[in-house]
Amino acid sequence: MSAELTPYDIFDAGRVHLQCGITLPNAKLAYATFGRLNSACDNVIVYPTRYGGSHADNAFLIGPGMALDPEKYFIVVPNMLGNGVSSSPSNTAIPLAGPDFPAITQYDNVMLQERLLREVFGVEKIRLACGWSMGGQQAFHWAALFPDRVAAMACFCGQAITAGHTYVFLEGVKHALITDPAWKQGRYTEQPWRGMTAKGRVWAGWVLSQEWFRQELWRGMGFVTLEDYLKNTWDAMYYGLDANDMLSLIRTWQACDISANPLYNGDRNAALAAITARSIVLPCRTDFYFPPEDNAREVAAMPNAELRVIDSVWGHYAGGGRNQPDTDTIDAALRELLA
Repeated sequence: MSAELTPYDIFDAGRVHLQCGITLPNAKLAYATFGRLNSACDNVIVYPTRYGGSHADNAFLIGPGMALDPEKYFIVVPNMLGNGVSSSPSNTAIPLAGPDFPAITQYDNVMLQERLLREVFGVEKIRLACGWSMGGQQAFHWAALFPDRVAAMACFCGQAITAGHTYVFLEGVKHALITDPAWKQGRYTEQPWRGMTAKGRVWAGWVLSQEWFRQELWRGMGFVTLEDYLKNTWDAMYYGLDANDMLSLIRTWQACDISANPLYNGDRNAALAAITARSIVLPCRTDFYFPPEDNAREVAAMPNAELRVIDSVWGHYAGGGRNQPDTDTIDAALRELLA
């Protein structure tokens, strides 16, 4: 994870039947909480994690005086299955360890998160579901799967349905990793570091915009050359993480579709139309993964949603706390939804 792991709790969920048809026998959902649950249990915000991140990476939007204020709200940050903290390839026992870990969907993640809130905290109503990137995918799922229980939803730099172009981009990232000879079909004896480095370099060309590089904004980060930036930021970006965990998350990302479940049976328009929550969807103008055009099609099918484009050169990172003006835009939208 990019942030140092901070304290968290574990929900022991027992046997969990996944969409892929495999049972996870001792499923564990790691989560962190901020603030206190009120007596009415109606001040709950669900804020799931993103690709390659943990609960610690979500802290940039949480704090006194911010929209996600722990003095007002009970903020629950669940870790996705496969991220190395919740049940994942790297921490699950044989026969589901490593490359044998089952395929996880965002439906699986959100249904498990719903159990956590209901069984541990007695929570039925969600004031806001929100998230960045894959966290935004989960926010969309919350609003579609539980439309009568989610009051508001915000997705920043994410989608309800993974677009074909994003699927293909992820194929490139995946193959940068699995073509390392040390990967050994996922049964490596040491992490495939060359593949992890290649993965980072591929990601570097997609996560930020051409305008960002044209303006050489890496200089403001203290780097003296472009290679200096790549070497010291991206070559080690995924060191310390597990290759099979990263591949599991890619698989989840590629499969994301809020209609691919027993409630909607593949009817995407019905799933989007069911989202009655007051919603603000915040793509970045320069995001290559989740361009505004894809979100515009989703928002057009939602009855109570607004598309609000973040005008930034920070690409996908506009949603992730890297640039304060972008974070301020997201915070303002969350504040409106919670008003």
